[in-house]
Amino acid sequence: MTESGEQQATAPADTAGADTPAAGADPDDGGRDPSVTGTRWERLRPAVGRFALAATSGIVLFLAFAPRQLWWLAPIAFAGFGLALHGRRLWGAAGYGLVFGLAFNLLHLLWIDDFLGAEFGPGPWLALSGVMALYVAVAAGLMSFAGRLPGAPVWLALVFLLQEYARSRWPANGFPWGRIGFSQPEGAYTPLAAIGGAPLVGFAVVTSGFGLAWLVVHLRGLPGLRTRGPQWTGLARTAAYALVPLLAGLVLWPAVGTGAETGHRTVAVVQGNAPNAGIGLLGRRDTIRAGALAEHDRLTTRIDRGEVARPDLVVWPETTVDVVGGRDSEVTAAVDELGVPALVGSLYRTADGRTDNAVVAWRPGDGPGQRYAKQELVPFSEYVPMREIAAWFTPFVGNTQDMRWGDEPGVFDIAGTRVGTAICYEAAYDYPSRDAVHAGARMLVLPTNNAWFGDGEMTYQQLAMARLRAVEHGRAVVVAATSGVSAVVRPDGTVSRQTEMYTADSLVADVPLRETTTLADRFGPWTERVMLGAAVCAVLAGFALRRRPVHTTGRDG
Repeated sequence: MTESGEQQATAPADTAGADTPAAGADPDDGGRDPSVTGTRWERLRPAVGRFALAATSGIVLFLAFAPRQLWWLAPIAFAGFGLALHGRRLWGAAGYGLVFGLAFNLLHLLWIDDFLGAEFGPGPWLALSGVMALYVAVAAGLMSFAGRLPGAPVWLALVFLLQEYARSRWPANGFPWGRIGFSQPEGAYTPLAAIGGAPLVGFAVVTSGFGLAWLVVHLRGLPGLRTRGPQWTGLARTAAYALVPLLAGLVLWPAVGTGAETGHRTVAVVQGNAPNAGIGLLGRRDTIRAGALAEHDRLTTRIDRGEVARPDLVVWPETTVDVVGGRDSEVTAAVDELGVPALVGSLYRTADGRTDNAVVAWRPGDGPGQRYAKQELVPFSEYVPMREIAAWFTPFVGNTQDMRWGDEPGVFDIAGTRVGTAICYEAAYDYPSRDAVHAGARMLVLPTNNAWFGDGEMTYQQLAMARLRAVEHGRAVVVAATSGVSAVVRPDGTVSRQTEMYTADSLVADVPLRETTTLADRFGPWTERVMLGAAVCAVLAGFALRRRPVHTTGRDG
């Protein structure tokens, strides 16, 4: 029995045993003639079941992300989503995609309500979650075409990642938070980041998940365990979609480099802390600055007492200080007293009256000098598009001025080496860290100001991104957060040291310096571009096949 308002999708037959099973009969209807009518509940039951499966799968995907160490739930989530989509045509698939996307994003982005909810209510959180879910819905609708092709799990995965590409760029420069690759800071798929970065990791996870879904469908279509020949060949091929990406990651584990190649540097992280006040921190930048200065003084005392090693470099969080006229006498005095250069997250007021979200190199005796300006500004915060509309859901309108966009890679010659940097939100974008590595960075630092976002999961999600970037670029990553979690991440993505949230603290750790260029950095954006092109071709090919008759052999096709 078909679902209300939907028709069965078709898939081309596979002469060797269908690895993309035709939907000549709905798995929900027990093989009954779809022309037979029944009670209202019997007509609605398949749709309700798929609705529940799509929602549950979205929740399972949320559980796969940090701070939970449940990376293996991600392919299971896509297995459930694939079963919900199997046999659906355009509008039905889009509807289940919307449900899946809402279930995931409402939970994954709940930290936005921690930030804005006290003043603006749940509107901003609900709106952003809804927009993200619409991208998934469009991708799911397009999957109804790509799923007609042989090797459907591969094409479906590519089409799903098509929406990640789109929403990372549009509108307002995109929102790449929650990409599937970021669910894998550890686990079997993680080494693939060194080959193709976050896009390849996401592709592997989603392919495995859809492969599991197609394997379940295929097994349900087999007449019995004694079946031999082409049907078992098709079964083995379908199983390969689920297993090959997983095994590829495991095989690559030994190739992930971790050792120092050009020595070590001892790096200190200053976490000054701030009150857990969400939007209440607006106008209280002096509080953040005072906390960082106080923790830097405590660190200096510990070093002088011999409690911790003297670092070669100190890293402060994002926008810790306001640098007006290129100076801050108290920060200069603190750096001079310790006698160690520092990278200080700063709101840097330029001579023309503009503001950079910058990392400034502060050297003993010289004060502030070279700086890196953030290239990916946060929409509706660091810059405000559509200001009249934005005033409904963001506090950053009023008399605020858009920050200036940076246009150069973040690299510093400091502490006797070359250090790359990306700032906070830039961890979600592929190119800032990659460009820094191409510019010669031997290690990476990620200053972030996460004090706004409460004690939810935002900081852990961001740390997971940093861990994946470490593997992608083969570089240690030092995360300096205002209120935690600050961390030192090894080049294999493991965390060697970290702080607690909403605690004034500091870290001192040896960091390996590396110069090997990973394949992910050599391929650069082309990995994602090739995947994008393949996804578009799959949709167009499936659309062209939409009216072709299907010749099936039993339920397998």
